[in-house]
Amino acid sequence: MKIKEFTKVAFLSLLTFSMLLIAQATFAGSPQDLYDQVWKLVNSKYVDVNQNGQNWHKWRHKYDSEIRTNEDAYVAIETMLSSLDDPYTRFLDPEEFADEKRSISGTLFGIGVQIGIRDDKLTVIAPIEDTPAARAGLQTNDIITEIDGKSTKGISIKKAADQIRGPKGTAVNLIIKRGDEEIEFKIVRDKIDIKAVSTKLPKTAKVDKNIGYIRLNSFLCHSASEEMQDALSKLNDKEGYILDLRSNPGGLLTNAIFISDMFLDSGYIVSTVDRDGYKETQRASGKVLTRKPLVVLINEGSASASEILSGALKDNGRAVLVGTKSFGKGLVQEINRLPDGAGINITTQKYLTPNGTDINKVGIIPDIEVKNTKEDIENKNDKQLEKANQVIKNLIAFNKRKHNEPKIINTNLPLRIIIEN
Repeated sequence: MKIKEFTKVAFLSLLTFSMLLIAQATFAGSPQDLYDQVWKLVNSKYVDVNQNGQNWHKWRHKYDSEIRTNEDAYVAIETMLSSLDDPYTRFLDPEEFADEKRSISGTLFGIGVQIGIRDDKLTVIAPIEDTPAARAGLQTNDIITEIDGKSTKGISIKKAADQIRGPKGTAVNLIIKRGDEEIEFKIVRDKIDIKAVSTKLPKTAKVDKNIGYIRLNSFLCHSASEEMQDALSKLNDKEGYILDLRSNPGGLLTNAIFISDMFLDSGYIVSTVDRDGYKETQRASGKVLTRKPLVVLINEGSASASEILSGALKDNGRAVLVGTKSFGKGLVQEINRLPDGAGINITTQKYLTPNGTDINKVGIIPDIEVKNTKEDIENKNDKQLEKANQVIKNLIAFNKRKHNEPKIINTNLPLRIIIEN
């Protein structure tokens, strides 16, 4: 077994693949009232009116004689919610809910990696850029088999997060299965501030000087839209942009809409559909910040808000998408704060791309498929970024030949040109 030790600052993000709306606080009294409050919220808001094909009323008084403390209520709530078979509708105890609020404000604790359950295995969805987890070598699709010597078989995301978190300065040991190989990582926990946007190229990457590179790590913190606007302003002298959404798990719906609006002259951005079939469509405001050519990088770790943005740009012919198929999360969660400091995120809507496509469990297909192999990753050879650089160069050249000023491009024509070249 290989052992890698890493002892710098890191954090754990608990909001894996989330598309979040923020609701007003709710109120309850006793632990039994707390349980009943959650039951009512799900009963009135959950996107599936049949609550996964069950009689939801059977849960309302199921634990009346057993709930005496808040901890009893927490266990009962989690048991009730598990019947929905929806990993995104989840209860957060006060500590977890505080973490969620810190995530939105841009400050977190942990080890710099987003986790999820895939095929019943605890999986690394994405290490966060420029964190110890990323620098230590954790990779998307790594399977976490042990945390501090304890097996993760059958573990929930909540329990895994609880085990990975800890006091500042303490270390967590993870056993990672990567193919047939097992690797042990030792990472020290600490507090870090999160930035949503970076214009810094990976060390080994090569992008032409007239091309702006923007890495959007997350849509979660409130500052994401402002950071994107600042990045576009900083790179205003560039002739085109590469927008990197790879391994971006999503975040706030408002950020996805605002950032889409920065690139679109007109057209639809996204539609949301609630449990009653009510459809609400968001249109571009016309206050576009740039019309310059655009290439978007996506992969299997691009989810939720990343898929709203990439779907809006693709369906409107605004950008060429390069990479691999995205994750496929077309659901929206609403944050509900509970009176004891706990909270519940409830799936309340599904969303559709501008063309009316439901991408849940399907994902978004890139215009040009390029895979980074295991060998590419080990050799720090980013073929996806190389292809994006080639594509944006062709788009810029096409723009110069056909137009006096950059404008929104029909994706189909540049793609034919790229193929011919």
